[in-house]
Amino acid sequence: MSVFDRSDADEFARGDRALIIYPELPGKASVGPAARLAEAEGLALAIGLDVVQKTHYRVRNPRASTLLGGGQVEDIAATGQALEVDLLVVDATLTAIQQRNLEEKTGLKTIDRTGLILEIFGERAATAEGRLQVELAHLDYQAGRLVRSWTHLERQRGGFGFLGGPGETQIEADRRMIRDRMARLRRELEEVKRTRSLHRARRKRAPWPVIALVGYTNAGKSTLFNRLTSATVLAEDMLFATLDPTMREISLPGVEKAIFSDTVGFVSDLPTQLVAAFRATLEEVISADIIVHVRDIAHEETDAQRNDVLSILRDLGIGNDVEGSVQPEMVEIWNKIDLLDEDKLSEMRGIAQRNSDILLLSAVTGEGIEDFKNLLSDLIAKKNVTRAITLPSSDGAAFAWLHARGKVDVKRETKELLHLDVSLSRQFWGQFEKKFKFEEKGALGV
Repeated sequence: MSVFDRSDADEFARGDRALIIYPELPGKASVGPAARLAEAEGLALAIGLDVVQKTHYRVRNPRASTLLGGGQVEDIAATGQALEVDLLVVDATLTAIQQRNLEEKTGLKTIDRTGLILEIFGERAATAEGRLQVELAHLDYQAGRLVRSWTHLERQRGGFGFLGGPGETQIEADRRMIRDRMARLRRELEEVKRTRSLHRARRKRAPWPVIALVGYTNAGKSTLFNRLTSATVLAEDMLFATLDPTMREISLPGVEKAIFSDTVGFVSDLPTQLVAAFRATLEEVISADIIVHVRDIAHEETDAQRNDVLSILRDLGIGNDVEGSVQPEMVEIWNKIDLLDEDKLSEMRGIAQRNSDILLLSAVTGEGIEDFKNLLSDLIAKKNVTRAITLPSSDGAAFAWLHARGKVDVKRETKELLHLDVSLSRQFWGQFEKKFKFEEKGALGV
C-alpha cells in the first residue's frame, strides 16, 4: 500500500498538479538550472505527479525561515493560485521550519528534494531489505520534522509510502519511539549485512568473478544488464527504475561464468539518509572484482553526473588510494551512442581510442556489446595465472575443461602431446589439479 492509496487530507496523490522550483544557492550549483529542473521533473513524474510549471530562482541570501526571499515566496504563491497547483516541489533540502513556513505562506503542500526521492524509493523498493532501508531513511528524515501534533506515524506530513504505510506499526508519534524503531531497523539491517557478508565470502571461495554495474540513475544500466544476461529487470526511461540489487550469471569469452550485479542508480545530492540506509546494498559494489561505470554519454550534463557517481564511490572507499586497500578494476562505459549525431560520435570515438578504460556502446541497439564482453574477459584474465602445461592429445576432456574456464593457447602439437599456455584463475587451477590429477610442469606467471 502506497501513499497514493490513502485519502488523508494532508497527503498528496498521483495526478496532483505540481509546481517545481529550483532555488540556486551561492556556490552550490554543479549543473545548470535547466538540467536541474529537468531532473526534478523526472523525479516528480516517477511518482505520477502532473508537473504544470518549472521555475528557477537565484537565491543570493538564503533565509533561515523560508530559504527563498520574500518576493520569491509571494511569486510562488501567486503562481500556485493561478495554475491551481496542489503541490510545491522544492528542488533543494529544506529544514522542517522552512517547509512549514513555505506551506503557510504559499498555501501549498510542500515537499523538498529529499522527501521526493524518499517517496520514490518507498514506492519502488520490492524486497524486504529494500523496504527496511527505505523505512529507516524515512524515519531518520522525519525525526527532525515533528512540527505538529499527531497520534501515530500515519498522520505525519509527507505520507511517504512503504511497508503499507508507517501507520500500520501504530508507533506513537514522539522522538523516543522513532529512535526505538530506528534502532530495531538497524539491528535487522545488520543481520542482512551479516548474511550478505556470508554470501560474499562464499562467492570469494568460488572461482566466479563479480562484476557490478554502477552509474547515474537512468544511464541505461538495467538495459545493459538485461542484454547481457537475458534478464527482465525493469528498464524504463524513468529515474530510479531499479532499486533492489539483482545478480545473474553470465558467460564471457574464455570465462565460463561470472556474476553480474545491477545496482541502484546514483543522483546528485542523494539524501544522506539513503546513502547510510543503502550502505549494506552498496557493499556489493565494494566487494566486486570489476566495477563498470555506465554513463549516459548523450546527456548534456554527463560530466557532472560522472563526478557525482565518483564522489559517492569515494564515500564508499572506492577510488581512494589507501595504503593496503585492494581496489577493484574499474572501467567506464559510454552508453546511448545511438542518440549521438555523427560529429559527436566521431569525437567520442577519438577520446575512447586514447583511453583503454573507456568503451562506447549502445545497450539498446547492441553496438559495442561484443567489445564490452571481450574487455571484461581481458580484465578478469589480468588476475589469472598463466602456466605452460603438456596434455596427452587424447585427453579431450581436460582440454575442453580448460578451454571453457580460461584462455588456452596451443604452442605446439604432436601426434601424442599438446603443449599449451593456459591462463586460469588460481581457484580454477586448484580445481584442475584435483580433477585431472595434474602436476605442474612449469609456470609462466604467478
